[in-house]
This record gives sequence, structure tokens and C-alpha cells, in this order.
Amino acid sequence: MGSPIRTVVAATAARLGYFASKRTPMADMRRVVNLFRPIDAGRRLVRIGSDGDGGYLVPDDLDGVAACFSPGVDRQATFENAIAGRGIGSHLADRSVAAPPSGCTHVSFEPLFLGAFDADGTTTLGSWVGRHVAGDSGDLLLQMDIEGAEYSVIDNADSALLRRFRILVIEFHHLDGIGQPFVCRRIGEALDKLRVDFVPVHLHPNNYAGIINIGGLRVPPLLEATFLRKDRCLSMRPRSDFPHPLDRDNVPQKRSVRLPREWYG
Repeated sequence: MGSPIRTVVAATAARLGYFASKRTPMADMRRVVNLFRPIDAGRRLVRIGSDGDGGYLVPDDLDGVAACFSPGVDRQATFENAIAGRGIGSHLADRSVAAPPSGCTHVSFEPLFLGAFDADGTTTLGSWVGRHVAGDSGDLLLQMDIEGAEYSVIDNADSALLRRFRILVIEFHHLDGIGQPFVCRRIGEALDKLRVDFVPVHLHPNNYAGIINIGGLRVPPLLEATFLRKDRCLSMRPRSDFPHPLDRDNVPQKRSVRLPREWYG
């Protein structure tokens, strides 16, 4: 085990673009960036939820969505309350809280973490969906902010299950780790799997973590990404309207950040 001082030095060096271990080739890091590169699907974006953290841009293609699955529960549920106004109920799961936020309506709640296997206190996406909706219930929506567990959830989800979702809204964590080969590969594998059936239609860097520089590549450590299933796309043009007029800072007290140019266009 390394000393605490060595660990702090290594972490600081990584943020500055220096690595004690083997560094990810720039070509591999840019491949991950390209997997995020958003397209204009021919559907306008609408903001669902608050004007701060908890609000997301999604394609205005919600008619017929049967239910939303929203793992990771915050102190507010503005997204879930907003889509309830469109007739879409939500299923929430999070073991770190005892109950959904007060005033949250049209929801079910399970005190479970979403993960890669079923166990005491943990459920897989497949088991969770199976408990609440039938196979022929219609398209679903996934809004997932689970502090880095998104990669194992995606890796272990059956592709047929993922295709049941029309829209995915995912906050990706630890992108500042792509300078490390294992982290870069893990992120890339999750995105490769999603890109089989989905395309990114919007990206928004969470300004809580700002932007860092890794060997000349500007990277948002926290990135909110919205995906649309390919069969719902009306076009596949590159998207370049960043920031979008409906984008808002997650944390108003912190400095605003823009999506770096190399992530779009």
C-alpha cells in the first residue's frame, strides 16, 4: 500500500496531465471523446426538471413512453415531477436514502442500489424493470446518476433490455481518469455498447467539477449525456449548438463551464 503523501502526489500529478504508470495513448482518449460526439436527431430538445441540478435536456419525443426508471435519489425530484405532468410515472431506487423526496408523486421507491448483480441491498437493471413493467408495456426512459456505478450497470445489462429504453439520460463520472488505460478502456466499452442502438443527442458538463487538461485534451470529469434510440432519429447530422440555450449550470455558485470544442461538431 502506498503512503498517503504518495497517493496525494499521484492524484495531483494526474490532474496536471502526468502519470506515474503507463499513460493512455492520445488516440485512445480521442476515440472515447468521439463516442460521445452528439448528433442532431431532428427532434427539438426540451428541458425537463429544474433550472439547476436535476434538470436535463431530452428530445421532445416523450409521447408513448410508459415509465421512467430513475436510480440515484436526490433531495429533490424535479425531473420526475415534471414528466409526471406528461403522464409518465417514475420508479426510483437508492439505498442511501430512506424514502423519495417529499412532494414526489406518481412514483414507486425501492431502498436498493442499482448494480451488476442481485444481492441484499442491490438490484440489477433487468430485475428492477421486470418487477414493474411487462415486456410489452411500451418504451421506457432511464435517468441515471449513480456516482460511477453506471459503467458496471451498462456492462451487465442485456442489450435487449437496453433497447426497451427510448431515451437514456446518464451522468458519466470519472472521465478525468481516461488518462489511465484501464479507466479509458472501461468507459469506452460502455459507450461502444450503447452506440450499437443509441446516439448521443446532447452533452452538458457538470460545472461542479469544471474542466481539466489531460495531455492537451480538455475533459469534463462529470458529463451529463442524453441518448436517443436510433430508430427514433429523424436525421443524423453533427450537433454544434453548445451550449444549448436551455443549458443551465448545475451549481450556480461555481464558475460556468462550456463543453470543450473537441467534444462536438
